[in-house]
Amino acid sequence: MDNARDKIIMVDDDIINLTVGKNSLSEDYDVFTVPSGKKLFELLEKVTPSLILLDIEMPEMDGFEIIRELKKSSRTTYIPVIFLTAVIDPEIEVKGLSLGAVDYITKPFSHELLNKRVNLHILFEKQKKELLTYNLDLEGEVSKKTKAVFELQNAILQTVAELVECRDSVTGGHIERTQRYLRMLVDFLIEHGIYTELLNSWDLSLFILSSQLHDVGKISIKDSILMKPGELTAEEYEEMKKHTLFGVEIIRNIEDKTEENEFLSYAEILAGSHHEKWDGSGYPFGLKDSEIPLHGRLMAIVDVYDALTNDRPYKRAFTHEEAVGIIKEGFGTHFDPEICEVFLEHEKEFNAPIPGYETEGAAFDKFTETERLFPTIKMVANIVDARGGTNGGRAEAIQRYLKTFVEALLESERYADEVKSWDIDLFLISAQLYDVGKIAVHSDILNKDGELTDQEFEDVKNHADFGVKVVREIKERVDNSGLLQHAEALAGSHHEKWDGSGYPQGLKGNGIPLQGRIMAIVDVYEALVNDRPHRVKKPHAEAVEIIRSGSGTHFDPGLVSIFLEHNMEFMDSNERRS
Repeated sequence: MDNARDKIIMVDDDIINLTVGKNSLSEDYDVFTVPSGKKLFELLEKVTPSLILLDIEMPEMDGFEIIRELKKSSRTTYIPVIFLTAVIDPEIEVKGLSLGAVDYITKPFSHELLNKRVNLHILFEKQKKELLTYNLDLEGEVSKKTKAVFELQNAILQTVAELVECRDSVTGGHIERTQRYLRMLVDFLIEHGIYTELLNSWDLSLFILSSQLHDVGKISIKDSILMKPGELTAEEYEEMKKHTLFGVEIIRNIEDKTEENEFLSYAEILAGSHHEKWDGSGYPFGLKDSEIPLHGRLMAIVDVYDALTNDRPYKRAFTHEEAVGIIKEGFGTHFDPEICEVFLEHEKEFNAPIPGYETEGAAFDKFTETERLFPTIKMVANIVDARGGTNGGRAEAIQRYLKTFVEALLESERYADEVKSWDIDLFLISAQLYDVGKIAVHSDILNKDGELTDQEFEDVKNHADFGVKVVREIKERVDNSGLLQHAEALAGSHHEKWDGSGYPQGLKGNGIPLQGRIMAIVDVYEALVNDRPHRVKKPHAEAVEIIRSGSGTHFDPGLVSIFLEHNMEFMDSNERRS
């Protein structure tokens, strides 16, 4: 029963800004004002605030230097920092956010905006702390929660990786099998003392997990080639070979947007090297023998074995014995002879894997916080974007617009209670899965630069139902997750319309989940203000008018009213300056 008020420290060398800020916030918070970084650190010896409002441009020590010092200390690193700045510059914003700031407020600030932003971030931080401290004193509960988070992350990766491999259905099996075979092969190599020193230097659990992305570049291969039932032409085969380079490019793009670099470094090497051959006749670089990273040499055998022993669009499955014979023929030409020798010695164990053979190993300690799901979800969103004809950044834009909208809805009479009942962090994370069903839509339709035919439009519409199917497939691999509740609602309802003319179910009015009604506006706005293969982007004002005109037909009129009231907050900073 702690009724103590949250403490906020405001740092600014301008006494007027300090006075305005304190007057605005003192009704709800205990506000401490200091004129410099030096005074801030002196105060932090006595006071631990819930939030710091930090000016950027100050003499002696600027805001960037201050936040770097805050992040160095375990006592202050988790205190959220909102930057205050009079300069509207995307490069400065990016720099601040990369250093760990949670938001920006431009000066001079209004009383309403300052309070709304502060209230929202205080709420977010309280929810995070509740999530992170939940039952931490119970070791058994912590272990169960950690495992559940890992399993959910793994399930998401597996499901999407399988969709990349075979986009017309969620077939299951290939990703799980290759992970299992890879783990077995690594264990056998260590048992025989082969490549032991190098393998022991890896985080083997992350390496095994990363193998799910070895074929992610296939997302950029045309469906007509990937799903062709017959033999590829020479030209088609050259296109297929490019999936290794596409995979490296996709993973590097993801690396630029996340801190999970160890996991992604394994994935990048696997994507680019698993089709190289020991004799130098492989692709994409024609590497030979030890020039090929060990990651790729390991994956080469398990990938070929699984491909041979399972059906593919162009062939029926070979027997285990036939597959082993083909791999034996590749000894010293296709495959590393030492690895191949170990595989052949244990080949019967690959034909009858140990039931329940685990691949996660010690990886649980890598995913102890629910927030660690964020890079995985973001990764999936970027994979979908790579297929959908956008120029990147779509997932980030959608999240930014949703956050702005949620801030506004928390202040509304009509929607606040329902929104407050959500775990808002999980809602914002799960929103990145709303278009995951587009993986099943043919790339030539998604990237078409002209008007779609009726049949093509019907194919596109299927992505809503397929998105629900993907989320449910993930659900079947894990016990439960609040994240998936939002993801399923978003995937299945963001194209429903207020008047009942939308798809896939033709829901109407309040029969459409609130998540879908919110996303309908955000999705349309994002699509309008950005370039697409079939048209150029529209200015903010024109996009706003289109949404206004859809009030009561396409969109929930109550939500449109709130969007219109706050529309300037959605505007891109570059357009705001022009």
